[in-house]
Amino acid sequence: MAKKFAELRATMSPERLARNEERARHMLEEMPLHELRQARQLSQETLADAFGTSQANISKIERRTDVYVSTLRKYIRAMGGELEITARFPDGEVRINQFHEIGEPL
Repeated sequence: MAKKFAELRATMSPERLARNEERARHMLEEMPLHELRQARQLSQETLADAFGTSQANISKIERRTDVYVSTLRKYIRAMGGELEITARFPDGEVRINQFHEIGEPL
């Protein structure tokens, strides 16, 4: 007979629970676009409507390995988010702010 997840979790050591939580956090920090869309509970059709494009175009964007920053920004905005680009160096981080759309205030 299958156990409930809460019962299984109750038998885990605190160390294992901490490792599992860390892995889950890491998985949520990094994911491909299609997984991000799915995690936000959006279909390609719904996102396409908000983006102002077709479902087929959303599918193409999600399969690309190289996307224009402007396209990625629109994709993220269509999901209700904002895109930020950060460069990480051993001595700190720098937010890159030169990627503005034409007509956007600087």
